[in-house]
Amino acid sequence: ERDFFYDPNLHGVDWQKIRDRYKALLADAVTRWDVHYLIGDLIGELCSSHTYRSGGDLETGPARPVGYLGVDYSLENGAYRIKKIIEAAPWDSEARSPLRQPGLNVKEGDYLLAVNGVPLDTNAEPAAAFQGLADKTVILTINDKPTREGAREILVQTLSSEYRLRHLAWIEENRRKVEQATGGKVGYIYVPDTGTGGQSELVRQFRAQIHKAGLIIDERFNSGGQIPDKFIELLNRPLRNYWAVRDGKDWVWPPIAHHGPKVMLINGWSGSGGDCFPYYFKQSNLGPLIGTRTWGGLIGMTGAPPLIDGGSVTVPTFGIYDLKGHWIIEDYGVDPDIEVIDDPSIMAKGGDPQLDRAIAEIQKLIKKNPPPQPSKPPYPTRAD
Repeated sequence: ERDFFYDPNLHGVDWQKIRDRYKALLADAVTRWDVHYLIGDLIGELCSSHTYRSGGDLETGPARPVGYLGVDYSLENGAYRIKKIIEAAPWDSEARSPLRQPGLNVKEGDYLLAVNGVPLDTNAEPAAAFQGLADKTVILTINDKPTREGAREILVQTLSSEYRLRHLAWIEENRRKVEQATGGKVGYIYVPDTGTGGQSELVRQFRAQIHKAGLIIDERFNSGGQIPDKFIELLNRPLRNYWAVRDGKDWVWPPIAHHGPKVMLINGWSGSGGDCFPYYFKQSNLGPLIGTRTWGGLIGMTGAPPLIDGGSVTVPTFGIYDLKGHWIIEDYGVDPDIEVIDDPSIMAKGGDPQLDRAIAEIQKLIKKNPPPQPSKPPYPTRAD
């Protein structure tokens, strides 16, 4: 931190004094975990985002990764029932529930009675039956009633994580909600981060919905990554001209662009690049920000030499200031234009007040400023 922190004055911290204070505590450190904790507190004295520590010669216990089926369970009639099989969009083939493999014929409402011949203990959660079985082939005992009589066995390979499947299912649920609420006029794009994954998601979802009259860009929970100027360049491509063609619709140029109204959803879990994305969105006048103020962490990090035991400490090496010479965003965040605080009582029932407001606002914007439509002039007459 002393040699690479973006501010050579270390935010006014007397680094030697702080170093001596924490050095005295090392005598009471018993494990590397204790040292880990002290390092975290030490670099936290800088009062900066992106001050993290990780790795090192840490003691860890044995791991028994849990296998998953991509389902929600309910306890009924003394047995675990498959309440819901998690479904992403039909085109999201990268993540599917193992129970959706062809020929298994497992349906919602069936009972899961045993794993590898061992009956499920209803005094424990279903995941307990899958300990140590992540990404493994297992035998499941399935029946349409809570008894072994007439049950059948199927062979599946478990998932090591349900995260991607459930995330895709959430995105698709939101997309369908927007589509149904707007009669198909508005597209929904979720951007999970500003790294390569978020860039891929943005392009994938944007390309499929550029024909929509309006777009909702949802960057809530965006975990950051890189500086998202390319994201804004994609969303902000100006309309250059039209090309007249004999057959079909005239071409809009550039072809991969969207010229209708847009809104962006943000919240307090949008940070780092997730702070910068809405800042650039607002700076470019692409549309209103809806939700709650973002995290407020834009003193970014690049790289730093590793510690001798393989651990690492991040060093914030670049801080953001605006064109007028003012420090911005760090320790504050980006304010929404329209504040919508999520109501837990509504969310617990599957509602999403922020998304509902975004749907209402984008429809107003479409009505007020509909996307431009080609108006082809009469063909020229060039005969002599």
